[in-house]
Amino acid sequence: MHHTLGGLNRGSNLVKLSNYLVKDFLTTFSMAMLLITFAFSVGAIYKAVDIMAKGFPVDVVARFFVYNLPYSVAYTIPVSALFSTLLLFGRLSSDSELSAMKGGGLSIRQIASPIVLLSFVLMLFCFWNNFSIYPQTTYYNRQLIKSLGVEDPIKLLEEGRFVRDFPGWVIYVGKKSSNQVEDVIAYQVDEDTGKVQMSLRADRGTLTVDQKNSIIDAELEGCRMEVPDPEGAGELGEIGITPSSERIKNIRLNFKELLQQEKKIHPKRKNMTFSELMYRVRNPEQGYSWLPSENWSKERTRDLVEVNQRICLSIAPFMFVLIAIPLGIRSHRKESSAGMLISLAVLFVYYIFIILSDTFQGSPVLRPWLWPWIPIIGGQIAAFVLTRRAE
Repeated sequence: MHHTLGGLNRGSNLVKLSNYLVKDFLTTFSMAMLLITFAFSVGAIYKAVDIMAKGFPVDVVARFFVYNLPYSVAYTIPVSALFSTLLLFGRLSSDSELSAMKGGGLSIRQIASPIVLLSFVLMLFCFWNNFSIYPQTTYYNRQLIKSLGVEDPIKLLEEGRFVRDFPGWVIYVGKKSSNQVEDVIAYQVDEDTGKVQMSLRADRGTLTVDQKNSIIDAELEGCRMEVPDPEGAGELGEIGITPSSERIKNIRLNFKELLQQEKKIHPKRKNMTFSELMYRVRNPEQGYSWLPSENWSKERTRDLVEVNQRICLSIAPFMFVLIAIPLGIRSHRKESSAGMLISLAVLFVYYIFIILSDTFQGSPVLRPWLWPWIPIIGGQIAAFVLTRRAE
């Protein structure tokens, strides 16, 4: 009987301890979410104020802001989970509460289990948000901005992406600064058949917007043009390079149709759900049919980078909590500054691989879609080793 009562008492204490830790974690997590989400949303707030200043209704401005939140939350949940866990276990260690719990016969794994379980729930939510919610809401926001007519048409030409929103053209811009572009690839396509009529590559160019006629005039320099070879079954054949002093060509991009309410805009990669991205990856002949086959490999690599980045971003709360527990215990600091410094160091290592995968997403041979997994796997191993040492 005494043994049974002792077991019940121990179980009751574990429940109370779990409630205490979860409550403390959620309090810090909620505050961190509010602050970090606000910081991530500064750009959206600025844009919302600009829309309101143009005289649009408050409900439209509110919708624009709400549509931006899921994308911000995709990044703020992992950061908030990391910061909250470091603060919680740093405080438990510095206040000797952790020593008292271990003296009562509890292991680090038992103490940390409710927080780890909570991080697993956050991970599942992130999967749902990153592959379903935020792709749709960001697309709704693009549609909303288009319907308001406040989108800067030059912004439609996004760096590192083939844009097919302009009738008769598929445009790729390597770099863009204001109205100056570099590394331009342009395919003129037949709107009925989708076949390439001309291929144009340019070193640089200048964009000029004619708002009255809904036209973007692009003056391209350092051009090389190719047209389909009549005897090559649609293959592109070079028609010659003019002298460098004359290697200038002007093309006109019409964005009038994009301003029409009923005209749907093509989803960007960020606007695609998991099933849409994987369909393109598995069926390149259909998913990339609007591109010459020579570019399928690069476009597929970009899709794979996007998919793997979202997966790793979803796993990040779980991985961050696992590694933050032993790091928080080792910090032995009450001050939030210690937790912030460690958070920044961990985040830097994690996001540097995300940035690198973005940088080299145009190089399939380097397999950049695997790079975001390096900090995930490394973080799990480090968490296991550090937790064993803390035990």
